Amino acid sequence: MHILLTRQLDDCLDMIIRFKKLGHIVSHLPLLNIKKVLYDHEPFKDCKGIIFTSANAIKFLDTKEINKQIKCFCVGFSTEKKAKSTGFQNIISAEGNVRNLKELILQNFKPSSGNIVYVSGEIISTDLDQQLLKEGYSVKRVINYKSDHNQNFEDNFIENLKMNMPDIVYIYSYNSALSFLNFIKNEKTENLWMDTNLMCMSEKTSSILNEIKWKKIFLFNPGEEEFLLYKI
Repeated sequence: MHILLTRQLDDCLDMIIRFKKLGHIVSHLPLLNIKKVLYDHEPFKDCKGIIFTSANAIKFLDTKEINKQIKCFCVGFSTEKKAKSTGFQNIISAEGNVRNLKELILQNFKPSSGNIVYVSGEIISTDLDQQLLKEGYSVKRVINYKSDHNQNFEDNFIENLKMNMPDIVYIYSYNSALSFLNFIKNEKTENLWMDTNLMCMSEKTSSILNEIKWKKIFLFNPGEEEFLLYKI
């Protein structure tokens, strides 16, 4: 089976190795360039909880002065793994979607418990901080990275892709879907994906790519990538 992975290499290298060991062909098309941005450190000084909806938010965060004992809410397995690697010890993890994450916060962190910081990228698919504010929480959103659409792809890679279209492609975010749609249109491959299964993190993400004809569209949570191979 030919699998196309679209995250940055350090976010999917383990998966590339695992899929190749299983005998699959793996292509890598990083759709976004992730860059750190300067951010305000003040909100972390007295916060009692912290929220991460991506591993990149942790990657670009200076955690030395942050209390690792505070409640740390992570959207899914990969984010939880990254949080553990940087020393957070009181981690509560959802199953890959923000709706579940919000419920876990409501159940495990009272508005009276203190300030909570939501660390994220510039573009988010769900305004979690605004939803929590409406629930009475004291929330400060801190943006510590931004994503730009990658537009530099090797000609040989594109030609090889056209000759051997993937059976599966994984898309992890709304912004990635926008970038992938641009790639498809720029390379004039709109009619080449009819035998490809599209795997997306949410309906909002998949809706961006609905104008392209796919074999099937599946929704998944991080950590389910290998499991999905057996569903098609």
